Amino acid sequence: MSAADPPRVIVTAAVIERDGCFLVTRRVRGVHLAGYWEFPGGKCDANEALDTCLARELREELGVSARIGGELFTVAHTYPERTVELHFFGCALDGDPQPLLGQEMRWVRREDLASLQFPPADDELIARLSRGDHEQA
Repeated sequence: MSAADPPRVIVTAAVIERDGCFLVTRRVRGVHLAGYWEFPGGKCDANEALDTCLARELREELGVSARIGGELFTVAHTYPERTVELHFFGCALDGDPQPLLGQEMRWVRREDLASLQFPPADDELIARLSRGDHEQA
């Protein structure tokens, strides 16, 4: 990595579908990409396994435990200030999620996903989900 390369951040995200709708949350003010919708998850700690990271993030953000399924999609996207390596997993929640960090939370129908503003790194996944092109967890 050269001095000009932005730092690389490894992130996990949960693709959770219930009754034909996907769970999404809105990034709060003061964080990178504030105001954008996203699939719940977050940054991995140093040497943290991807599934461990995602389970921890879901507990911290939504107060639920989850069954982490297979990895559905991975993408790397370079923003001006960082490169995000994003790993999407199919997940099933044990219990009902509650937004614990002041974030907005919604269940969104597949056909309505594209109407929300997601970060550019999510574009291909949103297109796939909108077409119904994904596996269940």
